[in-house]
Order: sequence, then C-alpha cells, then structure tokens
Amino acid sequence: MEKISAKIKEGKILVSDGAWGTLLQQMGLKPGECPENWNLQYPERVLKVAQSYIDAGSDMIETNSFGGNAFKLSLFGLDDKVHEINEAAARISRQAAGDDKHVLGSIGPTGKILMMGDVTGEQLYDAFKDQAKALEAGGANTLVVETMTDIEEARAAVQACNDNTSCEIISTMTFDKSPDGSFYTMMGVSPGDMVSAMVDAGAGIIGANCGNGMGNMIGVAREIRMANADIPMLIHANAGAPVYKDGETVFLETPEQMAGLVDLLISAGANIIGGCCGTTPDHIKQIAEIVAKYNAK
Repeated sequence: MEKISAKIKEGKILVSDGAWGTLLQQMGLKPGECPENWNLQYPERVLKVAQSYIDAGSDMIETNSFGGNAFKLSLFGLDDKVHEINEAAARISRQAAGDDKHVLGSIGPTGKILMMGDVTGEQLYDAFKDQAKALEAGGANTLVVETMTDIEEARAAVQACNDNTSCEIISTMTFDKSPDGSFYTMMGVSPGDMVSAMVDAGAGIIGANCGNGMGNMIGVAREIRMANADIPMLIHANAGAPVYKDGETVFLETPEQMAGLVDLLISAGANIIGGCCGTTPDHIKQIAEIVAKYNAK
C-alpha cells in the first residue's frame, strides 16, 4: 500500500476519522469501563464505529487502542493482555478499512510523568514497543502517537515505533492557546519544539489533536508550518470547545461549522484533516465533501 506521506507528496489532501469514545458510549460503554477491552468483549460494536467512518469518507481510520499500553491497562487488571487487545484493535479496523484504506494504530500517553520519577525512560520505551508491535501484527500500517504533552514521552513512543516496526509514524501533541496567542502543551512544549524533536525521533508526519476546535487549530497549523514548511501535517480538531451541560461534557460545533473552516485549515498547511472529541461520522462526511473538491482540481 502506498504510504500516506507519498500520497501527500502527490498533492492529495486526505481525510482521517473522528471521535471513538463518544460513539462507544452510545453503544453502551459505561463510565470507568476499559474501552480497549471491548476489542475482545464486543468486537462487532468496535467494528461498527470503524465502518461508520469509512462509510463517511475517511481515507484512514484509527484503532480502539488509545489507552492500550501496559500502564493504562494495569488499572483494569489487563496488563497481561497488551498484545491480545492491541492486535484485536488493529484487526477490527483493518476489517473495516479493507486493503485500500490506511489503519492508524492509536498510541496515547501512559499517564506517568517521567520528570516526577513515576517511570523510567526505558520503561516507557518498552511499553510503547509492546503496543506498537501488536498493532502492526494486527494490520496497522501506520502508527499515530497522539495527545502527547511531554516531549520526552512522545520521543520514547516514536522511537519505540520506529525501532520495532516497519510502520509509517505520525506524532501529534495537544496544545493550549496562551494569552499572547501562541500555543504550548501543558508541559510547555511549543509546536516548533515538537516538530524538530519528533522528526529527529523518526516521525514522518507531524500534527496536533484534541484540546482545540477548528478555529484554534488553524493557529497551531501555522506555527507548525513556520517550523517546517514541508513536513506532512495531520490535524484532528475537537467539535469546538467543551461545554458542561445537564451533567455531562458536550461539544457543540456542528458538522457545517467544522466543514466551514476546512479551507482555512488547508491554507494554513494541513494535509490530513479529521476530528477528535465530539466529532461524528456526520462531521467527517462534510469535511470529506470539502476535501474532495481539492482533490478534483
């Protein structure tokens, strides 16, 4: 299969998928339940989420493995099932993707803080290595290290993926807007810092996910482009800012509102556009319709 970065070099704009957690919750995932264990318990429900994004027009879909590292799974007594859970996650998404769509193995943070002494760099590397190898075994051809805030944890994850798999590697971090309009992660990492460190670690695609709606992601994309004019860029925006309503957190940006900012996001340098918290297959469908006009030129 042609690499994602190769398609981008050909001038294509690509569409990724949207949120998984909210759709799993709609299917019955309870608060405090392990989403990744559903790959073993309810694979047909996980497949339905993946298929919904393929049907909406996604060129690639992630896997239900965001918290699939040993540290996160240990909270549920499942750290002995890292390989089984992650391999199943990739296999399910590959079933939906078929042979012509990309499967992005999702790798999220461990919840451990390196600088606080919670964990060693070697332990982080080993945890990410185990997850990455299992995702590749299940059919992922790309790995996305996402929602990172600590540059050293992100570096360990990217290096583990690069050293132990043949997958293409995407690295995204989550940024907050500062009072002066610039962007930093909660650990003080700027988009420019991320780009140089993650490219050195082995990532071929860079970007941002979560934390911001489409409007702020335009600013993040511009900062990434200022740091590197050529690196392929993925943006997964939330459906606007979270709002606490009737006892739950909701995201109110409509598919039309998100799609209305796609042109500006592409102008800012994004090559792959998808969604994070609050986005649905309807959001992705409308984004795909805008992107199709670019690819038809």
